[in-house]
Amino acid sequence: MNFPILSSLILLPTIGALFLLFSKDKNSNTAKYVALFTSFINFLISIYLWYLFDPSTSSFQFIEDRIWLEGFVNYKVGIDGISILFIVLTTFITPLCIISVNNTVKVRLRHFLIAILIMESLMIGVFCSLDLVVFYLFFEAGLIPMFLIIGIWGGTRRVYSAFKFFLYTLVGSVLMLVAIISIYWIAGTTDIIQLYELSLDIKYQNLLWLAFFSSFAVKTPMWPFHTWLPDAHVEAPTAGSVLLAAILLKMAGYGFIRFSLGLFPVASELFTPLIYILSLIAILYASLVALMQEDMKKLIAYSSVAHMGFVTLGIFTITQQGIEGSIIQMISHGLVSAALFLCVGVVYDRMHSRLINTYGGIVSVMPKYSILFMLFTLAALGLPGTSGFIGEFLVLMGAFKDNFLVAVIASLGVILGAAYMLWLYRRVVFGNLVNKDLLKIPDLDNSEKFILWSLAIPVLFLGFYPEPLINTIEVSVKDLIEMYNFNLNMYSQEVKK
Repeated sequence: MNFPILSSLILLPTIGALFLLFSKDKNSNTAKYVALFTSFINFLISIYLWYLFDPSTSSFQFIEDRIWLEGFVNYKVGIDGISILFIVLTTFITPLCIISVNNTVKVRLRHFLIAILIMESLMIGVFCSLDLVVFYLFFEAGLIPMFLIIGIWGGTRRVYSAFKFFLYTLVGSVLMLVAIISIYWIAGTTDIIQLYELSLDIKYQNLLWLAFFSSFAVKTPMWPFHTWLPDAHVEAPTAGSVLLAAILLKMAGYGFIRFSLGLFPVASELFTPLIYILSLIAILYASLVALMQEDMKKLIAYSSVAHMGFVTLGIFTITQQGIEGSIIQMISHGLVSAALFLCVGVVYDRMHSRLINTYGGIVSVMPKYSILFMLFTLAALGLPGTSGFIGEFLVLMGAFKDNFLVAVIASLGVILGAAYMLWLYRRVVFGNLVNKDLLKIPDLDNSEKFILWSLAIPVLFLGFYPEPLINTIEVSVKDLIEMYNFNLNMYSQEVKK
């Protein structure tokens, strides 16, 4: 295929953003329609890309390779079965975020939409990159629009939260940049495919793994690097929280799979116990803290830390079920966390409060909202028949294969997850309607119903029929594990010699 479909996916949102930036028509409605049209076209292109994708091979497909810095770095993009799903998730969530601004963004809407579109371009670029330098540029550039979204359109402590988000994530990534430069010095290339074939010298792998870990652990976020996330979520506008939870956190999980396992298998094997410990702490600690929250957004933010703990746990089981479960968990969490933050946004727009004790008994005034909120609550706690169950089940299967004790402890997180999500739902939806102001609030409007049902349908569909996801990733994950085990065997033979 000669058409540069991946570059089109990356560039189209930026073209839409530039059109909005230089357009003489400053009408907010026009800006929203342009942004929505651009993002929807990008979603259709990503679906067409998924249709063209051949899941029977683990080779990278639709590769575009062009000279950028001659003799040093090429602009190289391509996809495999792992990256295609994250691209589709990104292009699916973005138009829903744009529709959601109807009730949430009151000032400088055009600039807000420009930030959203540029962010979409950068996030897609992360999942397409086949060069370490190109990956790093996309990975770090995504900080800038999110920093602006939180800092300009956020809540009362928006500046503090924006700088905390920016500094936390930037500091970890500086070490990753040093590691990328080191890899070029060691191997003479930053081309990911070539690096897979070369196998990096074992004596460098531990330090390089730790440098990449410093960036991915903050962005995941793993305990104890998670403290920026609740502040960022609480202060960000609804669309910002959705993008942060649904896509940005997944970039780090994707990085663990693509680079930590792919480039540093020996170091990954060595540091697996560390990942297990941090993942278990994240699952249990974040779940217990979530139980204590009075702010709905903060509770869902801590639940994200716990869910991403399952993701990192599954990745480092290095089993087919564990890694597939982690990928499906990330896709599911992208849908469910987006829906939960949107559900909070719905009632916040009406009552201007995120505190749980403001509500109670809203099932009598918002029955449609209550039904959808219940669905996403059950998906978040991993109820069978929802997408949340598939990912957690496979992760725990992989964990039981690799380490029985770790799997048992992680299973406690499922119980705690049910506790804090049902406790949230009980306090917000059921009980007596004590706050008389709630009697005045309307149920879901048409745009809110469209957004939430757009998320509910895939959550239910993938819960009953996850085959499209499993078929897409199966061969790529199997090849990744085979490459990982081959490199470990080579290392064992060298040690014996």
